Amino acid sequence: MQYVQLGQSDLKVSRLGLGTMGMSEFYGQADEADSLATLHLALEKGVNFWDTADMYGAGHNEELLSKVLSSHRAEVVLATKFGIVRQGQEFLGINGRPEYVRAACEASLRRLRTEVIDLYYQHRLDFNTPIEETVGAMADLVKEGKVRYLGLSEASGETLRRAQAVHPIVAVQSEYSLWSTDIETALMPTLRELKASLVAYSPLGRGFLTGQITRFEDLGEDDYRRQSPRFQGENFAKNLEMVQEVKQLAQDKQCTAAQLALAWVLAKGQDIVPIPGTKRPAYLSENLQALEVQLHADEIQHLDTLVAMVAGTRYPEASMRLTNA
Repeated sequence: MQYVQLGQSDLKVSRLGLGTMGMSEFYGQADEADSLATLHLALEKGVNFWDTADMYGAGHNEELLSKVLSSHRAEVVLATKFGIVRQGQEFLGINGRPEYVRAACEASLRRLRTEVIDLYYQHRLDFNTPIEETVGAMADLVKEGKVRYLGLSEASGETLRRAQAVHPIVAVQSEYSLWSTDIETALMPTLRELKASLVAYSPLGRGFLTGQITRFEDLGEDDYRRQSPRFQGENFAKNLEMVQEVKQLAQDKQCTAAQLALAWVLAKGQDIVPIPGTKRPAYLSENLQALEVQLHADEIQHLDTLVAMVAGTRYPEASMRLTNA
């Protein structure tokens, strides 16, 4: 496994991290045995950067990870997030108020059964609470030893700059893939100026870039991607054309579409750490082989041109307001 430094911190993270959201909900039914096997395989392969959030499964995801972390805590750089408030299946909004920051952190520490969170993100921006107040409360958690480093998720360059003035931000987590490149203008220039890292979630386009999804009906009834504009109607058909191009290039490169898509993200800079999510050991093994795929400049440029083929927004309109915020 290759490792890189995360922003201006002493955290050394695997070149590919692991997103764990799907082990609890959103992507259809999960199997706990498979999920735990995936986590143990990640340890075996040196994938030490694990990403969760308090809202994944309304706390279930953190509790799931704790079953492995309890005996392997020192081997994992653990990242979790707060700010999207849930009660059961109901979403109650975004909260970045200082008192909530503290309460959310304490709850995550209990569920994770750990004394410290390595990287603590604000999951989405609370438009009713100045970022300075939220980050100030997060900074207090660092002083108390409950959190080691701070991050933001789906924040714009302007928000990052304001947050950085309060306390160092070592990473911003945002969607980045062959079909989501908006942060190249909205965030990356400021991110690199401030020497923070990008943690790229959904680097496989929520699974679409793997080429495994060919019909809308491939998505289970409880799969949240059914609500995503990119998976609907004409958008689905147009995006399928784009993926066919990726699959053809992958075939020429003697790798899978997923490996090619991940290799493209990896080629964009050592300061970008993709965290493809999976709940199955076989897919984790496939993803890790992307580290062996070397792209030439002309291949990267060719893939860059495919971005223009993407149809539909990342999220429904209401959720789009919270991206690059």
